[in-house]
Amino acid sequence: MSRRARTLAPDYFEALYAQDGDPWKFASSEYEAEKYARTLAALPEARYGAALEIGCSIGVLTRQLATRCERLVAIDAAPTPLAEARRRCQGLANVEFAQMFVPGEWPQGVFDLILLSEVIYYLDAADVAKLAKRVEAALAARGTVVLVHWTGETDYPLTGDQAAESFMQALQDRIEVVGFARRPEYRLDVLMRR
Repeated sequence: MSRRARTLAPDYFEALYAQDGDPWKFASSEYEAEKYARTLAALPEARYGAALEIGCSIGVLTRQLATRCERLVAIDAAPTPLAEARRRCQGLANVEFAQMFVPGEWPQGVFDLILLSEVIYYLDAADVAKLAKRVEAALAARGTVVLVHWTGETDYPLTGDQAAESFMQALQDRIEVVGFARRPEYRLDVLMRR
């Protein structure tokens, strides 16, 4: 399987969601439910003041993460899944949504937690470096970054391992790995600002 050379644009995702409202079965898959439970269990703090979820999709993990945050900013590049995320999280006053395409667009503020679940491998190497700079600028002192990536075959610009490793390499002097788990289908990295 050949890899795409460039960062996948928002219209790639919008086309997927136009064909299937939940193309990766976030709401119904046992794999996703288990991965979300492990992601939340890996968070080093019980609660976070301000959190940022990049690539919130239809908001399944967003709804769960919101219970651990005073304020949660959830962003996605495509409008269709974002509309479903808003519907799914309706009534959660601590959650705000925005359509943004990282790393070119970025929300204002400083965050205690930044979650990148299944998103970095959609970027090419140059955009991963830009993303790392954005995260560094927005991460609070002793803030946490969580990376989760599928490690199976895809045609994305990067593999799950390449995505996580290149992101961590870009921040190597400024973060430390405080947690790591490898499952048959994915890896989970927990990082903390030095």
